Amino acid sequence: MARLNLGAAAVLALASAACDAPNAPADRTTPSHPVAPPIAAVRGGSEFRLINMKDACDPETFAAVGCLRTGGGVTFDHFLAQLGKHGIMRAWHFAPPKVNARVGQTLLAVNRGGEVHTFTEVEEFGGGIVPLLNDLSGNPVPAPECLALEDEDFVPPGGTYTDEVEEAGVEHYQCCIHPWMRTNVSARP
Repeated sequence: MARLNLGAAAVLALASAACDAPNAPADRTTPSHPVAPPIAAVRGGSEFRLINMKDACDPETFAAVGCLRTGGGVTFDHFLAQLGKHGIMRAWHFAPPKVNARVGQTLLAVNRGGEVHTFTEVEEFGGGIVPLLNDLSGNPVPAPECLALEDEDFVPPGGTYTDEVEEAGVEHYQCCIHPWMRTNVSARP
């Protein structure tokens, strides 16, 4: 019985933290960015570099924080247990974790999961806007960029986010909700 109470408390804490996060959008059910171009254009064209945002939330047990998957997935209790044990939850990730791009190309992040994510460029990887997830993942200090999010930075399931590669070098991107979701973009001129 204590385990259920701990799980319920964690759900409430996570939901409260996510809803009270600075600049968190009120409506997380509709995409705030245009729908992704056809996959053929992404794979065949040179103007886009595709990054998938993935998760495996169970809609029934993630109901308090929102999960728009249709059936199945990782339960919230298992999610918290694995995150606390390993500091990451492998099913929540950016794919690929490393991207090669050219200056002028557009990064196209597509949310293929059931939860809201961000695709935020950060100077250095750090924590996000949900203190519980920061603590469990070993990222207690939020990346400053995560504390300055705007409504359009939140990408709902099925939504997309674009960012142009503006300079050569390595750029870091993370989800400011699930801070272990990361990718490095190596850009060349």
